[in-house]
Amino acid sequence: MGWQLDISCGTLIVDAAGRLLLCHVTGTKHWDIPKGLRDAGETPLQAARRELFEEAGLEIDAGRFTDLGAFDYRRDKRLHLFRVAAGDDLCTLDHLVCTSFFPHHVTGVPTPETDAFRWASRDEVRTLCWPRMAQRLLALDW
Repeated sequence: MGWQLDISCGTLIVDAAGRLLLCHVTGTKHWDIPKGLRDAGETPLQAARRELFEEAGLEIDAGRFTDLGAFDYRRDKRLHLFRVAAGDDLCTLDHLVCTSFFPHHVTGVPTPETDAFRWASRDEVRTLCWPRMAQRLLALDW
């Protein structure tokens, strides 16, 4: 039986100033792009759109996604990334909401995966994201 890599699918939403939309990962000091593992039977685009909706409450037409390709990320995981120009939809981030929950490790209370949203410049990505994610994102031209 062959060993299979997990594929995490995510979206780089970029505003007119070239900043990236980041979600704060609940319970950590880090920020991340909306992304997650592909479910059985999903295409990478379907997974990226689902994760974007679950982690930020955004439903964006599939035609607006540009496929950036799949990238090595960790020994056991690859990233399949898409880019979307923010357009006028995201002048404010006040309406973004995470609808994906996990049980809190102490209380068991359902807790959102992400709990805040922000725009980040390339320099900010360098310090806000996990080092491996920052390195991957900064290697791309968004």
